[in-house]
Amino acid sequence: MRRFLVLLTVSVLVAGLALPTAAAASNRPVEYLALGDSLAFGFNPYVDWADADNFVGYPNFVAESLRDTLTNAACPGETSSHFIDLNGVDRGCGDFRYVFPLHVEYGGAQLAFADAFLAAHPKTRLVTIDIGANDVSNLRDGCGGVPTCILGGLPAVLAKLSANLDTIYGHLRTVDGYHHKLVALTIYSTDYADPALTGVVMALNNVVAARTLAWGGIVADGFGAWASAAAPYGGDTCAAGLRIVTSTSPVICDDHPAAAGHRLLAQAIVQALRTD
Repeated sequence: MRRFLVLLTVSVLVAGLALPTAAAASNRPVEYLALGDSLAFGFNPYVDWADADNFVGYPNFVAESLRDTLTNAACPGETSSHFIDLNGVDRGCGDFRYVFPLHVEYGGAQLAFADAFLAAHPKTRLVTIDIGANDVSNLRDGCGGVPTCILGGLPAVLAKLSANLDTIYGHLRTVDGYHHKLVALTIYSTDYADPALTGVVMALNNVVAARTLAWGGIVADGFGAWASAAAPYGGDTCAAGLRIVTSTSPVICDDHPAAAGHRLLAQAIVQALRTD
């Protein structure tokens, strides 16, 4: 999900951000499969990449809240096309997993792993996914960051994402026969005060939400959660403490969430499950 149009970030220094503890209901998920890109992976540029346990993302906090067993198949740099087919356009997932370990190891595409996992783990009751940010990041890079080029190419990128989500969800629902909780997390904007940037994020999230609902899934409002948290800081998610700090003078942040940011995203997922 690298450098998503500077796009992925909106937060707030949320003091004492705590996740609700799920009630011990009989339909509580038993096993939990997390899918996606660097956001779900918990990517952090400052930890030792040789040990995947050093990467802690929102799925860890969701599993902690629900008290369920987590299997995290996410891969940094994953796009919706590479998620389906290793020959698809990538943004670094293939290179990363060739050199460094993922949370779980697999040789094929992430979708193939999900197919095999669900077949072997019939007690899986929760699947979460975040995907699409790297699709737009590739567009941004191809446009050299030129806004008119990005806006001109965005419809085609989102149409491809929509078709890929149908393929992904079609596998989960039809091929794998998975009919339990399926949650897609909407992503945050890195600067909610920037209408152009935030507008692109919203367009991406609208596609993800539409296809998720069409396949009987649940949409967790990560975008809204970060927007609310960042509001007291003028939409500055770095000042809000939700992103990883890369420099203290001046304060500069990486696009990826700090622990507080991940907890807020996890809270959005848990709340979406509770209200479903």
